[in-house]
Amino acid sequence: MGLSESSYKRTLYVTSQILCEFYAVVTNPRRVQNPSSPAAALAAISSLLGFLHVLPAPAHIVEELIRLLRRRPVTGGDIFDLQILATMSVNGIERIYTFNARDFASFPEFAVLAP
Repeated sequence: MGLSESSYKRTLYVTSQILCEFYAVVTNPRRVQNPSSPAAALAAISSLLGFLHVLPAPAHIVEELIRLLRRRPVTGGDIFDLQILATMSVNGIERIYTFNARDFASFPEFAVLAP
């Protein structure tokens, strides 16, 4: 017996922060060899939003971020990974697909998977 098509449907989420990080990287000539124009970066984001849903960022994310920081104090730009986890947590998301699995490994309540 085969699985129905609905068995394969998954809702994929992204945070506004991740979209901003994407834009910052692809338009930065210090980060990529052939940077995108702002218009091309916006077109790419619009395309992504055709199948990704943006998680809401309610005000109590800050409380969750502080809780995570108490568990794992970080410095500098590492705060952005915790912000992603805080956003996931308050929205009930427990799985993240990332190429930076090591950055999220100290939070076992989240399943960290490589794409």
